Amino acid sequence: MNTAALEQIRNYYRMDGHIATAGQPTVDQFHAIKRADFDLVINLALPDSPGAIPDEGDLVRLLGMDYIHIPVDFGAPTFTDLHAFFATVDQHQDKKIFIHCAYNWRVSVFIYLYKRIRQQVAASDALPVLHAVWEPDDTWHRFIQTALAHYHIQD
Repeated sequence: MNTAALEQIRNYYRMDGHIATAGQPTVDQFHAIKRADFDLVINLALPDSPGAIPDEGDLVRLLGMDYIHIPVDFGAPTFTDLHAFFATVDQHQDKKIFIHCAYNWRVSVFIYLYKRIRQQVAASDALPVLHAVWEPDDTWHRFIQTALAHYHIQD
């Protein structure tokens, strides 16, 4: 597998052999994602987010991967978005998953919350995933705190 091509994707972050995250890939980078044997692409960006590819789902499916779009408003993430993300990741545990948004900011928060809430990972072990590409702004920090409190998770 040519990891150099994947590492060229904006804010690419390889979590493990099962999940990788990034900002918005280009058309050519989706070909690299397929060559890296990913089975599923989850897109958390809005259709008009920076760099969004029109008909991205069609492109991904033509390449032979599954595609799920959970559009998350960057300025107003919701529990509905988070629950849809949790359900999608839970449902596809047997697949190699590539998750992206515009800059890998939405994704880093959702993955952090998945680790803390679903996998019951300690904050100290989950924080590197969150901070790999950004430091959440006030909106996203509040969302994290609200989600953790909702699930009775102590920081």
